[in-house]
Amino acid sequence: MIERSQAGYPSRLSGVSNAPDWLHVRGTLPEPICAVAIVGARAASSRDVETAQAIAGELASGGVVIVSGGAVGVDAAAHRGALQRGRPAATAAVLGCGLHVGYPARNQSLFGAICAAGGALVSQFKPDAPPRRWHFVLRNRTMAGMADAVLVVAASRQSGALHTARAARELGRVVAAVPGTPGCETLIASGALAVRNADDLVRALDGGDPAGPDIALPGRQSDAGQVLSCLDDASGYDADHIALATGLGIRQVTRALTNLELDGLAILLPGRNYIRSTLARSLLAR
Repeated sequence: MIERSQAGYPSRLSGVSNAPDWLHVRGTLPEPICAVAIVGARAASSRDVETAQAIAGELASGGVVIVSGGAVGVDAAAHRGALQRGRPAATAAVLGCGLHVGYPARNQSLFGAICAAGGALVSQFKPDAPPRRWHFVLRNRTMAGMADAVLVVAASRQSGALHTARAARELGRVVAAVPGTPGCETLIASGALAVRNADDLVRALDGGDPAGPDIALPGRQSDAGQVLSCLDDASGYDADHIALATGLGIRQVTRALTNLELDGLAILLPGRNYIRSTLARSLLAR
């Protein structure tokens, strides 16, 4: 156990009001030059998992320590990316339960790998404390306090990852999000940086231009350009409606929507409806 007044307590966190008075730590808790918390949905798509793992790996290969919550989905992907490409002590998992509880069970091998690689498991709760909803709210603030920036890779509008982003904003940390999911779109609309890769985030941390990812709008006469022009910002349209409105074939529309979604310019809503993303709206307004 490390008390707040002791050496080894994370310096970034020690300056946060209402920071935990003590932390239980298994492994080695690093004191990095730069730390980024990567968080997101548990029920993440394979593309979101790949994005989280790739960004974490790129950051860790440059010496950044990756902080995350040890959950399935985006969190686990971020830890794995850091382990694959980072140096020793490349990642720390901040848990919403005690260190002796073993939650979530499916990530026990990952937790072992984190400790074996010189990283750490961290908990502000007693060793036998079970996972509780309010534990995760407190845990999210601790994660934000340990990092210089919080990156949300994928989130619904009710995602717990948004708690971490809000805490980061309150603490004056950089807040960033990957375009493409409703929760991330909400963050970007409220001022979070839109990033697509590690370089975008590194530029922001280095004080560079935070304008966001270098994504170009499709040509107006291209299939994707016509589809994007047809989309709105609210209720959205399905592929059949778009095909009728543009005169394109359904395969052309489907292909264009897929490409727009991959570029973060279109968002898929429940019911297979698509809307323009915040990123697309900002580019169209230039």
